[in-house]
Amino acid sequence: AFGMLEKYKVRLCAKGFRQVSGVDFDEIYAPVTKHVTMRTFLAFVAANDLELKQLDVTCAFLNGDLDKELFLAIPPGYEGVYPGKVLRLKKAIYGLKPAPKVW
Repeated sequence: AFGMLEKYKVRLCAKGFRQVSGVDFDEIYAPVTKHVTMRTFLAFVAANDLELKQLDVTCAFLNGDLDKELFLAIPPGYEGVYPGKVLRLKKAIYGLKPAPKVW
């Protein structure tokens, strides 16, 4: 606050643009909807006097278990700490192509 550093935060992200289809993942899933579908759904809720609630999951991609073994190179700055090692992912992280589907 007020330009003062309160704490450091870090988030490990995968370089999704370097993933190869068929090798790193088999299929992609993007949970999106069309405007027509949303309007129809909202009209149905309004017409039947139903109550609608919204759910926003801030860390949804971090909760999915991966079905394939995926490995990640050590992030910059840690290569000297773990020389010759890689990270094996057990859970999905931001940037993975299959992350939305495993959630």
